[in-house]
Amino acid sequence: MSERESMEYDVVIVGAGPAGLSAAIRLKQLAEKNDQDITVCVLEKGAEVGAHILSGAIIDPIALNELIPDWRERGAPLTVKVTESPHWVLTPKKHLTLPSIFLPSFMHNKGFYTGSLGSLCRWLATEAESLGVDIFPGFVAADILYDENDQVKGVITGDMGVGKDGKARPDFQPGMELRGRYTFFAEGARGHLTKRVIRKFELDAESQPQVYGLGIKELWEVLPEKHVAGRVIHTQGWPLKSEVGGGFIYHQENNQVSLGFVVGLGYSNPYLSPFQEFQRWKEHPSIRPLLEGGRRIAYGARVINEGGYQAIPKLIFPGGALIGCSAGFVNVPRIKGTHGAMKSAMLAAEAAFAAIQKETPSDLLQDYPDNFEKSWLAAELKNARNAEPAIAHFGPLIGSAIAGTDLWMRSLGIKLPFTLGHRPDNSTLVSKDKAKKLNYPKADGTISFDRLSSVYLSNTQHDENEPCHLKLKDPSVAIKVNWEEYDSPESRYCPAGVYEIIEEDSKPRLQINAQNCLHCKTCDIKDPTGNIEWVAPQGGEGPNYPNM
Repeated sequence: MSERESMEYDVVIVGAGPAGLSAAIRLKQLAEKNDQDITVCVLEKGAEVGAHILSGAIIDPIALNELIPDWRERGAPLTVKVTESPHWVLTPKKHLTLPSIFLPSFMHNKGFYTGSLGSLCRWLATEAESLGVDIFPGFVAADILYDENDQVKGVITGDMGVGKDGKARPDFQPGMELRGRYTFFAEGARGHLTKRVIRKFELDAESQPQVYGLGIKELWEVLPEKHVAGRVIHTQGWPLKSEVGGGFIYHQENNQVSLGFVVGLGYSNPYLSPFQEFQRWKEHPSIRPLLEGGRRIAYGARVINEGGYQAIPKLIFPGGALIGCSAGFVNVPRIKGTHGAMKSAMLAAEAAFAAIQKETPSDLLQDYPDNFEKSWLAAELKNARNAEPAIAHFGPLIGSAIAGTDLWMRSLGIKLPFTLGHRPDNSTLVSKDKAKKLNYPKADGTISFDRLSSVYLSNTQHDENEPCHLKLKDPSVAIKVNWEEYDSPESRYCPAGVYEIIEEDSKPRLQINAQNCLHCKTCDIKDPTGNIEWVAPQGGEGPNYPNM
């Protein structure tokens, strides 16, 4: 077996999303400003930058204004300003519009931008490369490098050409060691290396458990007469009952509408299917007419951090930092995370640059968490800290009232003396004997669809002759616990039909269709015993979102 090659950098960044690319750009900007030379590389597991990026998205440009003040003149792909932003409360047959006067000013979206986050990341990548950043798409960071003192010293990229049996194929190529003075993890929500770093250094010892929502999205091309560029709508209520979640409809450019549905993964009924709830939501009398006569052109899914300020772990460890959604800088009531991801990355980059300039740089970038606590980002997240847990604890009606009151009081400078906590998402399911079975309508193939035809639109590809990247810590648990106690909830919460129960010799068996995987990470989060672990497949595999 060939020896691993290695490359040395000042900073190694895992993930070419908005956080990873913003960190790389800021590092190079500081180097240029101070007439210094600094080497930076960014690894991206997708086949190209943006391939695995999925978001609504409405973007508050506050962080982009700080990073690249002339982004408009430089051709950033944010061209559609939000012109109206109604909030609908859905009943089964109609919608009620919540007057904007009921929402604090920071909840308004007018003047922000809606568009493709994947396209923005591709543009940020060209900006980073123009500054001298090395970007390696199609390379998975598969493992972490440590020195003799347990300090992180970089990452190892995944081996290519490994067969299903775990043995090297004729086309085998060993991964590379990318060594850095500092390593930033910008993998997005529930990153597989981020989990290891958090566990090893006990970064979450003093924080609340991170909780998540599963966001499922479709991109539609609608009839021109139904399209109003800049109109964005958020919904709550039907079809959900006691669950946290809601829908969004964003009119973007070229007669395209981005729409989707988010279900908080703290739900209790094992028969609930987030995918089916989304399909049912599209049939609502206030939504279906928009889609009639149009066509669906893309589909995808991804989990979203919903834990808020109290769930952010310690941000630094010996040799590196967590940035972006790896740490969880999403403002849940605002339904925005891009600006927080970018700002956190910039703060980490500034701390790393300052440390590198010293003759004896510290292994801990203490300036990063210190400056985060002084930033507008921390203030914003602190104000929103009780919104999600209020609804999770007290239900949509009472919880929304509590959340709204808390948001209003904090926006007026009245800081309530409490912070609500979280329960881990995989601890909330009730047994099948205590749950009500849910009957979902059959897809009509015009407005609502099945999972497999949806996965086709995600352009997902995996080599079938490679080890399965969805690991069962104990294969027997899939039947003894999941099937017997919960009727196999993984067959319903997965938005890609990866998990199914088949009968073999008159006995149930879990079949894993890993080739369908959208890398959403829901199974890694929601499995009742934490028995399913998502690890990265070979580089370049997974979905390939064109404009999501």
